[in-house]
Amino acid sequence: MPVEFSVVIPTHRRPKELLDALNSVRAQTNVTIEIIVVDDSPEGSARAVIESLADPRITYLKNPKPTGGFPSIVRNLALPHLKGSFVHFLDDDDIAPEGHYAAVREAFAKHPRVGLVFGKIEPFGSAPLVQLKQERDYFTDAAQKAAACQSFGKRWAFVGRMLFDKALLVCSASVIRRNCLVKLGGFDPEIRLMEDADYHVRAMREFGTYFMDRVVLQYRISSPSLMHSPNPSAAQLKQQREGHRKMHDKYLKERGVVEFYSLALLTRTLWKFL
Repeated sequence: MPVEFSVVIPTHRRPKELLDALNSVRAQTNVTIEIIVVDDSPEGSARAVIESLADPRITYLKNPKPTGGFPSIVRNLALPHLKGSFVHFLDDDDIAPEGHYAAVREAFAKHPRVGLVFGKIEPFGSAPLVQLKQERDYFTDAAQKAAACQSFGKRWAFVGRMLFDKALLVCSASVIRRNCLVKLGGFDPEIRLMEDADYHVRAMREFGTYFMDRVVLQYRISSPSLMHSPNPSAAQLKQQREGHRKMHDKYLKERGVVEFYSLALLTRTLWKFL
């Protein structure tokens, strides 16, 4: 039977969380899946978890050159092994909700001209309550903005928001058609933080996107959060600024000055009120 979904899980020394992520995928019904776990730890810490499950749908890949936490490089290692029509990059501490892949398949069927589907994000976890509230408020606002973007079509408002306002989603919240991912070339291996924002901007601009009005991800929040910690380190802030700069520079080079600054103007005027 053909594989519908390839689920790629990069992991680094989080066996308990990895098991939760794997079980959330294995519990999906009415779809065919394969799971590719890419282990970035030098000692191969994920191997024991996978062997304990003995699930033939799971393929274990060990990174021969561990990066110490460079997700774009680790995710790209799975690209030659993908067989599914759709690809989901799921972080090792996140959870796929019940019925997720069946709902995504239906969304792609209803919107055959888009290459990327994403939806609402539901934070949970062991972080302090004040941080959990911050994350929940952030993603509630992001979902409202994503829904508003959809009224402008499948590309421009989404791209403008991602470039000049705020990240509407995290990596685990989207699913892409495999043929689109191949054309895109995966993640930019030069970007360490904000690599998923760059990836989503390119995918949205090239192939269009559809926002689902349902929770597509249970997003685990620990302390600190790499995405928007209340007290980010100087090194983290530097990497985030560098990621933004590279994303902007690349868009300018590939799409030109007129498109870049037109999107900036629209995002900072018309779209910011919607």
